[in-house]
Amino acid sequence: MRGQRLTYSVYEMRWLGANRTMVISDYHAAFVAKFARADVTASHLHGLRKRKGWKVGRAPGRLAGRHSRYSAAEIAWLRDNSTMEINAWCAAFRARFDRDDATPAKLHSLRKRMGWKTGRTGHFAKGVAPWSKGEKRPFNAGSAQTQFKKGQVAHNRRGPGHESLGDDGYIWIVTDATNPWTGASTWRVHKHRYLWEQANGPVPEGYVLKSLDGDRSNADPANWLAVPQGLLPRLNGKSRRGYDQAPAELKPSWRFAKLEHAAAKAQRRREAAE
Repeated sequence: MRGQRLTYSVYEMRWLGANRTMVISDYHAAFVAKFARADVTASHLHGLRKRKGWKVGRAPGRLAGRHSRYSAAEIAWLRDNSTMEINAWCAAFRARFDRDDATPAKLHSLRKRMGWKTGRTGHFAKGVAPWSKGEKRPFNAGSAQTQFKKGQVAHNRRGPGHESLGDDGYIWIVTDATNPWTGASTWRVHKHRYLWEQANGPVPEGYVLKSLDGDRSNADPANWLAVPQGLLPRLNGKSRRGYDQAPAELKPSWRFAKLEHAAAKAQRRREAAE
């Protein structure tokens, strides 16, 4: 919650208005010392100055106030030589003006604040030859030891027949079929679906495969049944039947869910006909 706004006396406001161009830290310290206002922070005075629209007289992007660390002669030299490479620029400045406190980072920040352009875009100019032109690669003979050889297979490649267990409990298998999405020579699919389709053909549209014993890792085609997708919520959804977790002797109850689904579907058809 926003705190209560501080109030100032007529004399305090008069002093604050007259000294508004001071650097904020000095402004605050001088005010507290003069009026013994320990409850006032620099943020309070900064906010007051903004609300009143008091200008401090410092143009943005210019050196002003306490941050004027460079003389007019230094600024003129830095501006005239701002296109130099940053490290050479800094070294030349330090040697000319005996400014050991200057660093490339400080001068880079100054150059950005002042908007001085270096004339460099960071792009290769059209027609400029790369530094490695004409050199036979690789010039380091040792680097050839780590390069792939023609026909070499990556150590982590998993070919057809490789199986893995997913986090969701389903088994994945790599087949020799072409991946229709990427064009790769292998395709990683669910093992239970792959084996079921090998025995029964493609899964009908609108249907999904449901494990009869609730064990997703059992990929035997006899353990899977194609059921309408809308039947799944009646087995493990809001119906709370918990088919997958139910004992084996209760699992045939999925037939009741199938009847409920068929009845609901017939009811929707009757309502649509009316």
